[in-house]
Amino acid sequence: MGLTVVGLYLFSREWIPIETSGLLILVTILSLFFIFPYSFNGNPVNPIAFFITSFGNEALITICLLLAIGKAIEVNGSLQPLIGFLSKSWVSHPKLSLLGVLLFGAFFSAFINNTPIVVMLIPALIAVAQKAEISSSKILMPMGMATLIGGMSTTIGTSTNLLVVGIANDMGLETIQLFDFVLPAVMAGSLGMLFLWLVGPRLLPNDPPRSPKKETRIFEAALYVDADGFTDGKTLVEIQEKAGDGFNIEKIKRSDSLFVAKIPSIVFEAGDRIYVKDTLENLQEYQELLGLSLFEEEVAEAVETEIGSEVKLAEVVITSGSLLDHTTLNAQQFTNRFNLLPIALHGGKTGAELTGDISLKTLSPGDVVLVQGSSESIDNLKTNANMLVIENETLDLTRRRSFLPLYIMLAVVVTAATGLLPISIAAMLGLAAMLIFKAMKWSDVGNAMSIPIIMLIVASLSLGNALELTGGSDFLAESFVFLTQTMSMGMILSVLMLLMALLTNMVSNNAAAVIGTPIAINIAQQLGAPPEAFVLAVLFGANMSFITPIGYQTNLLIMGAGGYSFNDFVKLGLPLAFIMWVALSIILPILYF
Repeated sequence: MGLTVVGLYLFSREWIPIETSGLLILVTILSLFFIFPYSFNGNPVNPIAFFITSFGNEALITICLLLAIGKAIEVNGSLQPLIGFLSKSWVSHPKLSLLGVLLFGAFFSAFINNTPIVVMLIPALIAVAQKAEISSSKILMPMGMATLIGGMSTTIGTSTNLLVVGIANDMGLETIQLFDFVLPAVMAGSLGMLFLWLVGPRLLPNDPPRSPKKETRIFEAALYVDADGFTDGKTLVEIQEKAGDGFNIEKIKRSDSLFVAKIPSIVFEAGDRIYVKDTLENLQEYQELLGLSLFEEEVAEAVETEIGSEVKLAEVVITSGSLLDHTTLNAQQFTNRFNLLPIALHGGKTGAELTGDISLKTLSPGDVVLVQGSSESIDNLKTNANMLVIENETLDLTRRRSFLPLYIMLAVVVTAATGLLPISIAAMLGLAAMLIFKAMKWSDVGNAMSIPIIMLIVASLSLGNALELTGGSDFLAESFVFLTQTMSMGMILSVLMLLMALLTNMVSNNAAAVIGTPIAINIAQQLGAPPEAFVLAVLFGANMSFITPIGYQTNLLIMGAGGYSFNDFVKLGLPLAFIMWVALSIILPILYF
């Protein structure tokens, strides 16, 4: 139980990668059970055989297979025509179009991991907001929340659902089928969707619509003084007069370790770095007006031949578990690997100041890097770095699409729903079909895998198994029943779901679900209640990742793309979570008790 507390703490910390935390937990469990042998029912437990098998857990394998199938749908742009249709209707019917986007996101998230859906919808909705002259902040977060609600409704909607169902099955419960809990999910989800549609936009900031001519995202950049340029040899007063009052210098760096004071008489020298915070449009204007560069000359020359004449800008949103998560551009050799120049940084989540070269800044999920390069280089980044790349914020409706991945996904769902095959086998056949018919490549399969998710699930499964093996789950269940003994069965279930909802917004929803499921089953057994109701309380509670940006990985995508603050998630997510919790607290006892 102590190790579980430590694990949950580590999973919620940003200073240590999730995959590292998972490995530490796994190594600690293996070492403790090896050094201090433990027997269960008189039989010694082999820690290697018992805990390493978490890597072969059926739910984990199924999650990886479904992630790969979702990647195929993303790579082939299978959903883009429908997104395009919704985009075109926005100007004439904005209210109905918003409802259509919410329903679209919720429906497909019931069968596909919501991350690729959010990735595809973000640039489309930003383009729509620009065309309709409305704030993208009003629509991006409701869309993201709708995909979370949709993911609650089937066993394959989220990795959390698969883990809960898999653990319940391992503990002897009757297998929960694909659509077994769709009724309570739809009933409560309908209330949540109405809230997102009618009330949600009113609670969010009314930022101006983003467009190429008026960017609202504020970037940090280092403007380099070029030799013989206008700024070389000029004083700060002369530069300020030339640029105007809007040119606000944060600091001036002369060498790797020397910052110079911002006094009016300071004379700029070639190689000086002028740190500013401004919109992309203004940064480009200062670059031309003052003879400055957004990158060092030698770096630009090194990749100039690769970029060519057709230069484009793109915003790269750092996502959890991606290539740049908790590392630097320099450490990953970003410029050489992708032939892209990083020219500015938006600290979406951390807000940490830029004090040196952009390439040396440690990046976190939610940060946005502005890069410059060719179309081919930007496309390569989209395919191979597992990050959200927003290029020109437009939707290309002329590109050829393939609907084959959707048909294969439909076949997987139908096969699993009818009971012809378990979802794990159906998903494996689906992935094989994708590869045979060349709807995706093996490299796409590799890119779809997320090491942080895999290690988090393995560590969480090992913690859950250890709790069950040593009697920790029984003890926690007995303590919970003792503390809630004066409550009715429905109230006990409601409190359990509330605890899961609070936990999932502080740590990973997978960790909350894996640890909470055995405890919930033990609670039900001690109360003599239907265990399925308590399992669903954990499942639904662990999916209520609405309140914080760290609650779920798509929240960070939305935060970076929409420029939201932490409080924006609280404003919308807290009432949404309350509505869902109250509705399910009423619905579950009626249906299962």
